[in-house]
Amino acid sequence: MGAPETPSEPPVPGRDPARHRVQRELGGRKVLMDGEGFFMHAEDWTREAALTLALEAGLARLTDDHWKVVDSLREYYFHHGRAPLNVELKKGTGMSLLELEALFPGGIKLGARRIAGLPNPKTCM
Repeated sequence: MGAPETPSEPPVPGRDPARHRVQRELGGRKVLMDGEGFFMHAEDWTREAALTLALEAGLARLTDDHWKVVDSLREYYFHHGRAPLNVELKKGTGMSLLELEALFPGGIKLGARRIAGLPNPKTCM
């Protein structure tokens, strides 16, 4: 698994954890994440980072279906500047919402989006 987290900015009581920043080493690279484990910059993501995050989430490996979702999320994000709505993700992957939610511990938001390296939806305003 990755190296221990190194706080880059101390947490502030009463402040949204999505605004707290933590530096981590994932896939041999230092990346900046928010307090909920989302990448601050989607460009810092690597497939190795995804594997580490998947292990931390309880997934022993990522199947072809997992990668299909991760790749679809990232492609949509970089093309549109935001994560897809669930209906758009369903259309892009050909999977049902139940299938998508079941693939990732934490579902789409806390599982798939985090593993795909997308920023926290709370910070994407």
